[in-house]
Amino acid sequence: MADMNTLAWIIGFTLLGGVAGVLLASVFLLVPENSRRHALPFMVAFATGALLAAALLGLLPEAIEKAGPDNYGKVGLSLLGGIALFFVLEKLVLWRHCHEDDCETHSPEPAHSHGHGHGHGNDHGHGDAHRRAPGVMIIFGDTMHNALDGVLIAAAFLIDVNLGIMTGLAVLAHEVPSEVGNFAIMLHSGMSRAKAFGWNLFSALGSVLGGVLGYLTLSRLQPWLPYALGVSAASLLYVAVADLIPGLHRRVGAKDSFLQVILIAAGVALVAVVEHLHPH
Repeated sequence: MADMNTLAWIIGFTLLGGVAGVLLASVFLLVPENSRRHALPFMVAFATGALLAAALLGLLPEAIEKAGPDNYGKVGLSLLGGIALFFVLEKLVLWRHCHEDDCETHSPEPAHSHGHGHGHGNDHGHGDAHRRAPGVMIIFGDTMHNALDGVLIAAAFLIDVNLGIMTGLAVLAHEVPSEVGNFAIMLHSGMSRAKAFGWNLFSALGSVLGGVLGYLTLSRLQPWLPYALGVSAASLLYVAVADLIPGLHRRVGAKDSFLQVILIAAGVALVAVVEHLHPH
């Protein structure tokens, strides 16, 4: 029978996996602005690879495994539903920041622009909206992902304390590069360093909430877990494919393109190594 000591372990390791990951990753914010601005497009390339790999090598296989062979189609539906959800969410973000002129006729500003340019009219407003949308979605998606990490940590502790400790440490190892990627996306979306840190910290607390909910109601949450994982995978895929990759295509030089390919591959490789060392 699970007791309060188990709950204390769960809260401790969800805090470690979430908040400590953000604090370690926040070292990126200390880099001087000019260096950070120069590095940002390449960090976005790395984040693109990491997001794609986390969705396709981590979350989706886990969702399919947990759903079982009779429910593969439902996992696909949850993925489609998640993509539709984030499409609508992005539309709402764009509408919120567009004025009454024909926003759709204006191209978004390049993702690697300085963010303080002197654009005119809706070109500037629409560019800002396009840049802001990935940051909003990554907050939503990462909060959900962290909550699911908390549920997984709770499940491990409810089985065995040692398994819970190993799972919590693995989540921490996974979260540090993930949070660096989130900082890159948020800064790329026009957030200040302070806002990016605050929202990432808020998102990280989702792991504690997920851990407590998992401890209290795991038996009722478990049947829905594969489909929640599908929606979480959809958030990562959507941000990578719909928002980050088009921005990468604006840098068409041979050197930039080569570095993007290398960094996308590095992001994929890092997640693949983490998944190999500690499969869910």
